[in-house]
Amino acid sequence: MSDPVVLITGALTGIGRATALAYARQGANLVVCGRHQDAGEQLAGELAGLGAQAEFVRADVRFDAEVRDLVDRAVARFGRIDVAFNNAGTEGTPGPVTEVTDDAYQATFDTNVKGT
Repeated sequence: MSDPVVLITGALTGIGRATALAYARQGANLVVCGRHQDAGEQLAGELAGLGAQAEFVRADVRFDAEVRDLVDRAVARFGRIDVAFNNAGTEGTPGPVTEVTDDAYQATFDTNVKGT
């Protein structure tokens, strides 16, 4: 497939970022997402510097409406999605499990389980 359209959640750090950079070097068109606008725009610029067509969409995978908007914007930009790398995840609040609040547990569950 030439010039695949790749959507990557959790693209701002770690494995997601490394994957975005690797796809950019291979000539993919990219839609990358994360929760931090400045870092996302910086990544999109870096990907464009590698020759990729890239767009950052700020989205939090815990919220269905934001995920729908992410997909809609990817399709509006490129006409399709060939690869979806559902990478967003969190380790939650560091510390003993006995000190994890219900809200912190729910946020981790919503990201790591429902967000995919």
